[in-house]
Amino acid sequence: MKVGVLALQGGFAEHIAALGRLGVEAFTVRLPAGLKGIDGLVIPGGESTTVSKLIRDYFPADDLNRLIAGGLPVLGTCAGMILLAKEVSGLDGQPLGTMDIKVRRNGFGRQVDSFEADLVVPALGEPSFRAVFIRAPVIEYVGEGVEILARLPDGTVVAAREKNMVVAAFHPELTPDLRFHEYFLTLIGNKLEAKAA
Repeated sequence: MKVGVLALQGGFAEHIAALGRLGVEAFTVRLPAGLKGIDGLVIPGGESTTVSKLIRDYFPADDLNRLIAGGLPVLGTCAGMILLAKEVSGLDGQPLGTMDIKVRRNGFGRQVDSFEADLVVPALGEPSFRAVFIRAPVIEYVGEGVEILARLPDGTVVAAREKNMVVAAFHPELTPDLRFHEYFLTLIGNKLEAKAA
């Protein structure tokens, strides 16, 4: 299993470390050649406008979109979630637009409004998942085919899945709890099994 982590800007090293702790070969993707032969892709947190522009500068038009539409499992966290959304408010750039969600950037406020919360995530089982929110986005709308994975106590949607795409408004790579990454790896495993069958 080979997982690429988009490393244009942001917290890619932490994702590589988390996947490494799970025994998975993970490596940086900075150019289109890095997408060849990967079984899954992580789009980490960072500055979404910057990453959006770098994707447009360094990757041929729709390269990532075609891979994701073709079923490549992808995990988008924080800015990664913003980039996967079909609609984004407050983004000075173009999202990939592959997931049927509407996202608002900096949904909880500025850096000083960052916080942690214990989330009930049925897909991960017990206990609750301690989530770190840093200038986090908010999911304002989910399409019909989107499964909500987690909400805050006030009902705000903070994690979701649509087919091969998993997104989180928080940073699972910043905690010792590896269950969110394990959940993503099950999507890759299922795809590889189906391919081998």
